[in-house]
Amino acid sequence: MPTLILVRHGRSTANNSGVLAGRTPGVALDERGAAQAAALPDRLAGLPLAAAVASPLQRCRETLAPLLAARPDLPLHIEDGINECDYGDWSGRKLGELTDEPLMTTVQQHPSAAGFPGGETMRTMQNRAVDAVRAWNARIEAEHGSEAVYLMCSHGDIIKSLVADALGMHLDLFQRVSVEPCSVTVVRYTPLRPYLVRLGDTGDLGSLAPKEDGSGASAERDAAIGGGAGAS
Repeated sequence: MPTLILVRHGRSTANNSGVLAGRTPGVALDERGAAQAAALPDRLAGLPLAAAVASPLQRCRETLAPLLAARPDLPLHIEDGINECDYGDWSGRKLGELTDEPLMTTVQQHPSAAGFPGGETMRTMQNRAVDAVRAWNARIEAEHGSEAVYLMCSHGDIIKSLVADALGMHLDLFQRVSVEPCSVTVVRYTPLRPYLVRLGDTGDLGSLAPKEDGSGASAERDAAIGGGAGAS
């Protein structure tokens, strides 16, 4: 079965301002995110990609733009199944103010029971993403063979939930996974089980440095929604 390369979109204007973007339209990459996207073709050089699949949101399409420019024959497909979690009424709000919401404790500690007001549940989010990947695995294998490699560009919580599925982890543990903007996570699927080959690889260890205030509390908060680095 195929190997899936999961790329989280580059850092966005919402990441930079600590906003939970969700599906809010018009959220673009910031300057750093654009640089991360520009580096993606070199990072993936030598990999024979069969296809690129993206969430419909602007920040994912912008992340793949340099790769598609470097590989004009690489087809791009838009997939609603890997769209960002629908955070409903939480979309567009500051992460700092959301920490005081009672629901945040459930999101952090028992996400399989969490449903966002006016949005979707986290179980629904994971199920649709896993279904989309399984369908794409079958399609890629049928069209390109079992050794094919393809790429999906999506969002932090989506990628974390796919990692949890690949590892056979309960969704309640997925908040222990962290994926930075424009990081690469790789899952190799086989008929019996998936294998996690890479997790959140950025080629940059700078994010491991201690926080300026000497605490790790902000990292735990930021990773709770949107996969880390502030927001989705």
